[in-house]
Amino acid sequence: MADLQHLMRPGTLQLSALPPLALYVHLPWCLRKCPYCDFNSHEVKGAALSIDTAEAYLTALRADLEAALPLIWGRPVVSIFIGGGTPSLFNPEQIAQLISDIRARLPLEAGCEITLEANPGTFERERFAGFRHAGVTRLSVGVQSFDDAQLKTLGRVHSSTQAREALAEAASAFETWNLDLMYALPGQTLDDLGRELDTALSFKPPHLSIYHLTIEPNTVFATRTPAHLPDADLASDMLDLITDRTGATGLQRYEVSAYARDGHRCAHNLNYWQFGDYLGIGAGAHSKLSFPHRVLRQVRWREPAAFMAQANKVSNEHEVARKDLPFEFMLNALRLKEGVTLAQFLERTGLPVSSIAKGLEAARMRGLLEADAARIQPTARGFDFLSDLQQLFL
Repeated sequence: MADLQHLMRPGTLQLSALPPLALYVHLPWCLRKCPYCDFNSHEVKGAALSIDTAEAYLTALRADLEAALPLIWGRPVVSIFIGGGTPSLFNPEQIAQLISDIRARLPLEAGCEITLEANPGTFERERFAGFRHAGVTRLSVGVQSFDDAQLKTLGRVHSSTQAREALAEAASAFETWNLDLMYALPGQTLDDLGRELDTALSFKPPHLSIYHLTIEPNTVFATRTPAHLPDADLASDMLDLITDRTGATGLQRYEVSAYARDGHRCAHNLNYWQFGDYLGIGAGAHSKLSFPHRVLRQVRWREPAAFMAQANKVSNEHEVARKDLPFEFMLNALRLKEGVTLAQFLERTGLPVSSIAKGLEAARMRGLLEADAARIQPTARGFDFLSDLQQLFL
């Protein structure tokens, strides 16, 4: 773990204030590894996560958090995201213990958003109300599809019926919750997607996250790619359909892959996209932490057993190079439809405007950024050609 005295020494950056701080907690186990998934997730041995494994992991998380405290001492936490893996494999009592352990060690802002990722399988679904009582304020349900054939192709362990039951239960237990939906699935047509949207929107989700099925390296789909994947033009039409249909029901697109009703945007993800700070604890978790003269990135040990054996140490850490900060900032901020203020760039990178002036000028000349000197905001064209826009700051 980095030495605080070393981190506080003078440097080339000048951060006028530290950004908001969020906490990410990684619970790495799943019942089954999905063939498209490149996240750090690991199949449980047997039909459920053992109590002994869960307790040992919670103990390791406490050790990890305590070792990191000197780096964030006194900073209030604006949001907590418990991700995975499938965090709902942990029972409500274990999640309550985790949240209690966090509250005992960190000051949480009033109204701190606490999100838990959950899957629709019967075993996890029956725990939703328990998670609410445990202190979770926002549930994110990984439905992905309501089509049983697609669910089988995607390697999901739940059925369409279970997905519907899970959403009904989420809506009854939580005021704010999210539905995850994938598109551009094998053989999927616009009509197929329309039916998926009919079902998803019938539950009136406060928040919808959509994901283009992407073939990632080091996944089963990378070596056994499914046939009949929609081409880029059809995928683009699908995205337009999602945006049109969600907008008609009061869900506004505020980020490339996120739609929300008023008052239901995800505070945790907004903090990422606005280049806020986050401490990540748990197997393979990433952190980004700011200090007056530098920005630090850390990664925890990836394998759960390795993490539990040395939870008070990180596997890798480095200071973000001054030359890399503009691109890192823009990679996140330009995903937001409303963009960010220029003042946020100055405050959160500690760099002068001159460090991005060339990129801003080129982007505005090409019609990819709005002509607003005080804001960095993509135009509709810039939002459609986001990769091209981001690369101008590389």
